[in-house]
Amino acid sequence: MTYPDQITVSRIIEDALEEDIGNGDLTSAAVLGEGEWLQLVMATREEIVVAGLDIAAQIFCRLAPKTKVQFWAKDSDKLSAGALLMSLDGPARGLLTAERTALNLVQTLSGIATETRRYVDAIHGTGVVLLDTRKTIPGLRALSKYATAVGGATNHRMRLDDGVLIKDNHVAVTGSVASAVSLAQKAGLKDIEVECDTLEQVTEALDGGADRILLDNMSNNMLCRAVKMTAGRAPLEASGGVSLETVRAIAETGVDFISVGSITQSARAVDIGLDLTS
Repeated sequence: MTYPDQITVSRIIEDALEEDIGNGDLTSAAVLGEGEWLQLVMATREEIVVAGLDIAAQIFCRLAPKTKVQFWAKDSDKLSAGALLMSLDGPARGLLTAERTALNLVQTLSGIATETRRYVDAIHGTGVVLLDTRKTIPGLRALSKYATAVGGATNHRMRLDDGVLIKDNHVAVTGSVASAVSLAQKAGLKDIEVECDTLEQVTEALDGGADRILLDNMSNNMLCRAVKMTAGRAPLEASGGVSLETVRAIAETGVDFISVGSITQSARAVDIGLDLTS
């Protein structure tokens, strides 16, 4: 897995803190003295796969630089409810001002990693690779895709300049799969992937020299037929309407990849708490 570059992480942290704090934490400034100190512990309240612990620590230390942080877990750990994640010993004002932003991010990223791991476990042993997509919360793509990698998925395109994927609307404008592939080739593009809705388009993509084929919203029967037709000439990616209940059967059709948008688009934030040490 690739950790996002620090410039990107810092930007996300700064934007998130500005969004939450505005001109200042009125409550903490009013009720907490400058010299007050807190000892806090972060723990999970349900079974999770951890992601984003270092980012949460950075947020706390950004507002409370004197804080001592001790990690009790690391990203990618699968933990039961009640497991400790980190302990914090530092200035009360800064820690409590940072609390919501830090929890929001670690809960969101751990939620993505946890849901991703469920899909990875569901297709274990099939040899199929789980992919994420660009269906991410705006502004959080780098961290979201980091979290899917923590959960065991492989990152697909990070951005539009990160790979070629001819989708149905490209085909509609150019008139056919063959035309779209040909135009991409003439532009000097490599590793061209094309989305196909029908088996006829799969044949057209193969004949046109597509390097990879995305099989969009096809039934399992159609996926099996596409695998047989392709006979290894191009890697096949199944996508569209994939769920935890259906992903194993899709993997068993013989495709090479399965892409799932819901692991970043609609994964539930997990329950993680931050409490005073007793």
